[in-house]
Amino acid sequence: MIIIGIAGKELQAHERDWLQHDACAGACLFSRNFASRAQVTELCASIRAAVNRPLLISVDQEGGRVQRLREGYSRLPPLQGFEPLYDNDPQAALKLAEEHAWLMASEMRATGIDLSFAPVVDLGRGNQAIGNRAFAAVPEVVADFARAYVRGMHGVGMAATLKHFPGHGTVREDTHFDEAVDPRPYAQIRHEDLLPFVAGIEAGADAVMMAHVKYPAVDDAPAGFSKKWIVDILRGELGFRGVVFSDDIGMAAATAEGSVKARIDAHLDAGCDVVLACHPDIAAEALRAVEGRALNTAAVISLIGRGALGWAGLLADNRHRDAQRRLEPLLPAALQSQRTHKGLA
Repeated sequence: MIIIGIAGKELQAHERDWLQHDACAGACLFSRNFASRAQVTELCASIRAAVNRPLLISVDQEGGRVQRLREGYSRLPPLQGFEPLYDNDPQAALKLAEEHAWLMASEMRATGIDLSFAPVVDLGRGNQAIGNRAFAAVPEVVADFARAYVRGMHGVGMAATLKHFPGHGTVREDTHFDEAVDPRPYAQIRHEDLLPFVAGIEAGADAVMMAHVKYPAVDDAPAGFSKKWIVDILRGELGFRGVVFSDDIGMAAATAEGSVKARIDAHLDAGCDVVLACHPDIAAEALRAVEGRALNTAAVISLIGRGALGWAGLLADNRHRDAQRRLEPLLPAALQSQRTHKGLA
């Protein structure tokens, strides 16, 4: 299955045709698709109306610099802001992280969005793409936050997606722009980077997004193109039974695999269920690339959101106001660190 990107703030006729393709799982929204809360809510409704079957509408609404929908939505601090609180009072920090997840997910569900690709459970060890998107550098601390964040998202009826498996935090390179190679032995990765994924899976995470990073001690292919990582380790060793997403195939680290079709085939052959083709200029080619393949249509249905209140109900909920108030002290550093980075996912 393919998740596509659309170009603007209204759905165009040719994009309706894309959505109607049997291989189209849904759409991922970006800042380019957003003007206001009312507009993006209407866009979500038009996407659903385009097809007489379930479609998955997704977004990256992590907080900090990766928050696609801004005006009219709660300002969400980056995940890194919870680490100092954890050092002083772990339980209070975990409760606040759960509230962050609840607040983010409740606003997305009220908008008509099924899935925010969250939480990031990479280790915060200096990667250029991850930066303050990570909870912490210590695996056990990130594992605690992973459990809390999954609980918060599930509390609103939103599926949780752990990213970027098996861990994007230790390499320096940003895979949106460069290839990245992590030379560490598997035993070290298993002992460190995989701990938060194990915790999130045990907490009931519904999906995992793969990293476009190579780990040559395990496999020469990037993780998203690797049966070793997906079938043997994620499915076999860790026992994950949920949905496996690729990262966006438009990122530079994915293009080394070749054409759009070659990238998609490599992901699906390795065991990914859904491939992200977020750039509208490759959507049609991506959909043609999977014609004739057997696809996991059940994967999408399992991730459709449940239990949205709608905006009137949400804004009348005291918990919504209380969560905004409790998160407010974490915002100043977040606002200072925000920068435009259109490709982050």
